[in-house]
Amino acid sequence: MSARLPARRHLWAAAVLAALPLGQAWAQAWPVKPVTIVVPFPAGGGTDAFARPLFAVMSKNAGKQFVIDNKGGAGGTVGASLSARAAPDGYTFFMGAVHHAIAPSMYPKLDYNLETDFIPVGLISSVPQVIVVHPQRVPVSDLKGLLEYLRKNPGKLNYGSAGNGTSHHLAGELFKLQTRTFITHIPYRGAGPALQDLIAGQVDMMFDGLGSSSGHIKGGRIKALAVASDKRAPGFPDTPTAAESGVPTYQVATWYGLWAPKGTPKEAVDAMQAEMRKALHSDELKATWAGLGANPPNIWGPDFGKFVNSEIKRWQEVVKGSGAKLD
Repeated sequence: MSARLPARRHLWAAAVLAALPLGQAWAQAWPVKPVTIVVPFPAGGGTDAFARPLFAVMSKNAGKQFVIDNKGGAGGTVGASLSARAAPDGYTFFMGAVHHAIAPSMYPKLDYNLETDFIPVGLISSVPQVIVVHPQRVPVSDLKGLLEYLRKNPGKLNYGSAGNGTSHHLAGELFKLQTRTFITHIPYRGAGPALQDLIAGQVDMMFDGLGSSSGHIKGGRIKALAVASDKRAPGFPDTPTAAESGVPTYQVATWYGLWAPKGTPKEAVDAMQAEMRKALHSDELKATWAGLGANPPNIWGPDFGKFVNSEIKRWQEVVKGSGAKLD
């Protein structure tokens, strides 16, 4: 008798789900197995800084694993390409970033289209870029001092980036354009490796997302000169803005978002959104986001898609104006 109870319970649960409207059934049943989140950069960068705490909380809430799969290369476009071809079954999602709004202007032969090959799920976070230097290699204490040094020593300093066509790269080119300075670009296969070389003193500076630099700034391993924003960042009240430091037009944000491969059932996308909202509104993640210099956003679905479209157009203008090219 007792041996039949688990089977009966299973049949009863299946019958209850079958009686529910499809969307409600998806919301209650999903996920029934681990969900893969493709992160298109190596571990240790800004995307990881937000992906890992978010999906750890979601794993705890849902009782199923959300697994991070790092697929770095070509400024994040390798992971995007793999995600575009993933099975649209509701168990593979793609966590991209501002870099992917830049890529169409830098990589003319992409084998995917961010606007048509994916379903926009939602914005995860947005943080200002921060100008950071190695404290021993760059003998300045603020952005004004950096500008003075650059103008006296054109080409002497270099900056690392997460790769050609990433926001780190374009933020550096935009800075050079607006300040009429020259800094040599050194591309890496992700922000994590570039940041490690900055900390080790192998490169001089970076235009990094505050999320990945925050712990190293607080630990004194690198020095923040300014945030590329019109207001100071949460958790970093002592770091001035670029505007305060004499570069009023320099504003660059690094944002991170989630997409599903085209064809993913709407019910799966809705269920993912519901889990994300729950996690992002938790006290745990609100505190984590503040420590990384961010606030939880509230842009979902089609509104997120419109935001991405506007970013693609914005970065087209920056690429054209700066003359940035793949090195």
